[in-house]
Amino acid sequence: MATTIEQNVLEAQPREAGTKNDARRVRREGKIPAVVYGAGKDATPVTVDPRHVSRILRSDTGHNTIFDLAMNGDRTKAMIVDWQYEPIKGHLLHIDLQRIAMDKALRVSVPIMLQGVPAGVKTEGGILEQMLREVEIECLPADIPSHIDVDVSELTFGKVLRVSDLPHNEKIKFLTDENQPVAHVTSVKEEVVATPDATAADAAAAPAEPEVIKKGKGETEEEGEAADKGEKKAEKKEKK
Repeated sequence: MATTIEQNVLEAQPREAGTKNDARRVRREGKIPAVVYGAGKDATPVTVDPRHVSRILRSDTGHNTIFDLAMNGDRTKAMIVDWQYEPIKGHLLHIDLQRIAMDKALRVSVPIMLQGVPAGVKTEGGILEQMLREVEIECLPADIPSHIDVDVSELTFGKVLRVSDLPHNEKIKFLTDENQPVAHVTSVKEEVVATPDATAADAAAAPAEPEVIKKGKGETEEEGEAADKGEKKAEKKEKK
């Protein structure tokens, strides 16, 4: 397991909790609305730079990145706990930030990375299937791993890698059910290709069916509607 704390600084400017039109105005100015809460303090509406937020989300530690949130001349440790994208163009619409106390444990989900080639793939002709890609853990902020590596080179047919088999130490507590399957080796399903004679015989034997024309109803979703949802969620957390 590799632990990485990104030493980033995210600048935030306080804003008044406004209407959906105010949120659109913030986005037109190149910022996105956000809300900061946690650490026993009131929720605070702010604006942040979406480009910096995107860099954090695309980093090795992703949404588990701990950074310095700078606002009104003060700095506090924070994480991104929720974010929303516009469904069509993929622009960030809104994020939720949580203040972090470095001496208090957090619950986070981290990705599981499989390492090596299983024996069941190398010598038995199977394929590796990963059923669980993230695991929920509890630990101090400084101990959050960017991902959990597990060696699957000894995995053969009939053997299942479970959460209980993942490497861990006394600093990390697994919250996901320890019996939850993570990966196994399964057989390759052979595709049966019908011969031309067999295809023709099947077609002749099959009764004719009337053609059914289905009418679909298309739905469009405006950017404003997605923005409304993001702002309403922020306003609810601000009222808590």
